[in-house]
Amino acid sequence: MQQKILKINEDYITLGQLLKLESYIPSGGMAKWYLSEFEVYLNNELEQRRGKKLYSGDKIFLPNEDMTITIQQISPAKSNET
Repeated sequence: MQQKILKINEDYITLGQLLKLESYIPSGGMAKWYLSEFEVYLNNELEQRRGKKLYSGDKIFLPNEDMTITIQQISPAKSNET
């Protein structure tokens, strides 16, 4: 099984955005179709909501792709303003 870390700048990314960003679907509109055709697990539980918010530490398993993706948030740069 392949494993990958997806680094995000925001607090979360939706499942549909992840599928598009990782090129499993060509457009965001395909997310609903993909989730109806293929199993996707979020933290070991079947997930079918394309708008499901994924946060740092979440693990997504795509059995059809033999891939596990872990979400990791990049800490925002700290400002030196006083």
